[in-house]
Amino acid sequence: MTASTASPDALRLVIDCASEACTVALIDGARVVDARHEVIGRGHAERLVPLIAELQGGGRAAGILVGCGPGSFAGVRIGVAAARALGLAWGVPVRGFSTPALVAAAAAAPIAAAGGALVVMEGGHGQWFVQPFDADLTPRGPVQSLLPDAAIANGDALIVGNRAEAFVARRGFGEALAMLPDARALPALPAEALFDDPRPIYGRAPDAKPMATP
Repeated sequence: MTASTASPDALRLVIDCASEACTVALIDGARVVDARHEVIGRGHAERLVPLIAELQGGGRAAGILVGCGPGSFAGVRIGVAAARALGLAWGVPVRGFSTPALVAAAAAAPIAAAGGALVVMEGGHGQWFVQPFDADLTPRGPVQSLLPDAAIANGDALIVGNRAEAFVARRGFGEALAMLPDARALPALPAEALFDDPRPIYGRAPDAKPMATP
């Protein structure tokens, strides 16, 4: 994407690497100034900082907004850690948003037309992360990590996310819109979707459990 000139004081750096996408953008209000979006699967730790450095002004901004998941455990931690480190180095505030909300924002127009949608993302261990959104992108319920047969009990006609096609095929009806998190969609997020003190949202219990004490 070609960058356009903007004052660093007005810019916000957006980061999300909770899925197979590594996506960053500089935004100025509702305008996307510069962006990089790569679907890489793995390797976010190696690719994230170089992608930010490719942005206008090395990605330097007056604030940072980071996707906190749920999604890939490693990707979520990488994104949040990078955002917090840059915020500390630059002396700027860091706020968070949920990755399903960013996916919904990328499909804002279809979701508005459908009157709402269900975001369905890969959750690992045979499960999907699912969260319903209203037409205005307000969450209609919390994020859940469900096995596919439980997830398809949802009746939304529009399904959005990187497991949307698998969801619709399994359920047997509805419209699937394959979608990954995209930092360029951040301006479509409702203001209340942003929160302070960003930390990883894992969506389910950790795989490793502490050893029982004798």
